[in-house]
Amino acid sequence: MSVKLRVKRPDPVLRQIASALNDYQAKHPLAEIEAYRQNSVSVRIRIINPEFRDKSRGDREDTVWAHLNALPEEVASEISLLLLLTEEEARRSLANADFDDPIPSRL
Repeated sequence: MSVKLRVKRPDPVLRQIASALNDYQAKHPLAEIEAYRQNSVSVRIRIINPEFRDKSRGDREDTVWAHLNALPEEVASEISLLLLLTEEEARRSLANADFDDPIPSRL
């Protein structure tokens, strides 16, 4: 499975982020990864992965940022939301609900 992007023509920044996330996906094939640009300066990412079960938020972030840290600083700085959830957590997460049905940005 590859990273799902919510646009037909991703901009260069979103493509770079997707490339880094594809590297993560290759090592974690059960993960469902989705990303979209919320506005001109903000990219949101959600990873739902059963491997996150029993891992702390910090451990989850360390695993994902090991791939995202390869991005140039100006690209990584556009990541405004990084949701790292199991399926069970996703079902009851308000942040996940906002990811599925985001409030439009004013930017």
